[in-house]
Amino acid sequence: MKNLSLFILLVASTFSLHAQKKSKSEQIADFTFGFGSSQTTFATGYSKNWNLGKKQRFFIGAGIRFSGALSEGKIFTSAPASLAKDKANVDSLYGGKSSIYALNAMINLGYHITPKLDLGFNIDVLGFSFGPSRIKLFSGNGTLDVTTAEPTSMNVLLVGNNDRGTLNSEFYLRYKINHKVGIKVAMQHFFTELTTIEKVQTVPVQNDRFRNITDLFSVGVAFLF
Repeated sequence: MKNLSLFILLVASTFSLHAQKKSKSEQIADFTFGFGSSQTTFATGYSKNWNLGKKQRFFIGAGIRFSGALSEGKIFTSAPASLAKDKANVDSLYGGKSSIYALNAMINLGYHITPKLDLGFNIDVLGFSFGPSRIKLFSGNGTLDVTTAEPTSMNVLLVGNNDRGTLNSEFYLRYKINHKVGIKVAMQHFFTELTTIEKVQTVPVQNDRFRNITDLFSVGVAFLF
């Protein structure tokens, strides 16, 4: 009987230790839909988070996300930081529909408010974009021209107007219904960028990159494992 009790205690201790180790990280796959003025977005991503601190309240993680932005009539303005910082140097690209898709690596930061409620932030850092070419109107330097534009191929997080390409970020609240499924609400900050087939902007410098920035309310579902 004594040996049996020791065996049960050993097994229980082993499972307890395993559970503690497992709780230090979690994997999440989620699906998100965003709604904004003349634009809708969708995103699906996977991330692995590591819990930090004595109480395991903070978490940091990394993952990958596929995003899409579908819009109509959006205005894209001069993207390079040297132009965007001065309104006098900003020209515009607009008209018709835009469909931009991006696959990016992302980072994730957050805090477990309670065992069921998380507050977090994630942002794309590096990847690539693709999508169909579209006919656009270019307005700049007192002229109006027709041109063709497509999604900028390379996406790089460089902070603010230095960013390049299409990048998605979210501030979110996630509620865990149970240990497998959660729901979230978020505010998306979505950069999309188009590159024209030629450098249509010529003043003060030549430029072929144009950006749109949209904030969207979004909802999603998360699967935890």
